[in-house]
Amino acid sequence: MKKPDISFLWRCALPLVFSVAVVAETTSHEEGTAYEATPSSVDSDLVPMVITPGAPSLTEVEYDQAKQIYFERCAGCHGVLRKGATGKPLTIDITQARGLPYLEAFINYGSPTGMPNWGSSGELTSEEVTLMAKYIMHEPPMPPEWGLADMKANWHVIVPPEQRPTKKMNKLNIENLFSVTLRDAGQIALIDGDSYEIVSILNTGYAVHISRMSASGRYLYVIGRDAKINMIDLWMSQPDTVAEIKVGLEARSVETSKYKGYEDKYAIAGSYWPPQFVIMDGETMEPLKVVSTRGMVVGTQEYHPEPRVAAIIASHEHPEFIVNVKETGKVLLVNYEDLEALSITAIETARFLHDGGWDSTHRYFMSAANQSNKIAVIDSKTRKKVQLVDVGAVPHPGRGANWTDKTLGPVWATSHLGDASISLIGTDDKKHPEQAWKVAKTLQGLGGGSLFIKTHPKSSHLYVDYPLNPDPTISQSIAVFNLKNLDEPYTVLPIVEWSGITEGARRVVHPEYNAKGNEVWFSVWNGAEQESAIVVVDDKTLQLKKVIKDPRLITPTGKFNVYNTQHDVY
Repeated sequence: MKKPDISFLWRCALPLVFSVAVVAETTSHEEGTAYEATPSSVDSDLVPMVITPGAPSLTEVEYDQAKQIYFERCAGCHGVLRKGATGKPLTIDITQARGLPYLEAFINYGSPTGMPNWGSSGELTSEEVTLMAKYIMHEPPMPPEWGLADMKANWHVIVPPEQRPTKKMNKLNIENLFSVTLRDAGQIALIDGDSYEIVSILNTGYAVHISRMSASGRYLYVIGRDAKINMIDLWMSQPDTVAEIKVGLEARSVETSKYKGYEDKYAIAGSYWPPQFVIMDGETMEPLKVVSTRGMVVGTQEYHPEPRVAAIIASHEHPEFIVNVKETGKVLLVNYEDLEALSITAIETARFLHDGGWDSTHRYFMSAANQSNKIAVIDSKTRKKVQLVDVGAVPHPGRGANWTDKTLGPVWATSHLGDASISLIGTDDKKHPEQAWKVAKTLQGLGGGSLFIKTHPKSSHLYVDYPLNPDPTISQSIAVFNLKNLDEPYTVLPIVEWSGITEGARRVVHPEYNAKGNEVWFSVWNGAEQESAIVVVDDKTLQLKKVIKDPRLITPTGKFNVYNTQHDVY
């Protein structure tokens, strides 16, 4: 499949984020669409031509061209089947009623609530604008399904478990190893956190979305947006892939079992297309159980054919995976004790569930329903919803950040795509019940466009990134709050300036601590043909400590420290 140039992704993102910044008071589902406005990984060549009565005629060549444009530029927001997600639905009852002139104008000029001005910006020619207006008046083509047989045909055990090392065969300090996504290269870099040296570059799926660790800390699982999973053995003399599988056509999430007695027994992956999840053998990645997530939307109870699986987290209280289903707004508690009699509890929260993480006790799952501007609190012990907390515009916490405030007690925090606020939610209903499960305090950061927020139990600082803010002075910097005195002004770190890179978008993304909690790593994310870097900051002094540069560091984004990922430290 053709891999998109990151320069296009940013051109796509900028008008969207700008719209969020200007119209932050709106509640449109198109707010903050920048992070979603990335190409679908579904191969358009696999999708057949569909001609609909009443729609303008298209030749096969025109249809194929429009289909490719839609998958590259539109599906991330409007959905593969155009039922709507971050963007509005584009079903033919709507598009044919609007008519060709209206659709052309809308595609050309966009909207103040997040729709890019594809024509007037020069991204699409006038001929392409007309072509897309005609295309969306036809029924959407259905991509192929991807079932157990497809998964098994794309499953490979490269090194069987019995042939793997019985002890660690290298001298690496595995706990301080970083798995770094090299987005546009379809690779990850394993970087030694002690020496700052690249240990190895491993081929993976395209644009690895997340790296997760097995409960034992031995195996690293990474999943690309193209739904390919690599299982990497960190005990090998040279860490490498020992098993791989493609679980669908597009995906975002992978996790392993962590409940006592089930450590590393199972792995799970969730797909965007087809909308489903699969439970696999934890040592070989053999697919064992596939479950569809198609179903009814919370509240309206209308059927949705494309509810994508977003974040997945492993429960410590029960033998369960906790699964976010984006479009239907349901959190699924998937009990894996008996795969032949699988028990799933569906907890209704709010649309559109995306990312989230544990509170400090690893009991409460704090999940962002980002287009509803809410955080859903799920008690993994009682297996019930605790609260829906109203927060700022389009929360995007990553895993979030935990610390104990001197006044408020334990809190979990999220930043936002749609505004400059940082919401602190109280998480202790025993000693601080007056603050529990509500926004106890709101901070104001540099601006909107934040994707990740991070702190560490050994740190007195809170780091907030702004990679999708349209102002380069903001997107190239980091705001740092003093957790001992949140009333004092935040400190701005000029990460891009410290990197020494002078050309390109150079957006700063994804703060990640080392295992000791005394360093914070940042990605300077640039175009695929431009220089990128990783900047390391001393957490105590907030001074530059190291700049990691290497021609192999192509579009670095997410960085996952082995120890922190294994133990859910954030």
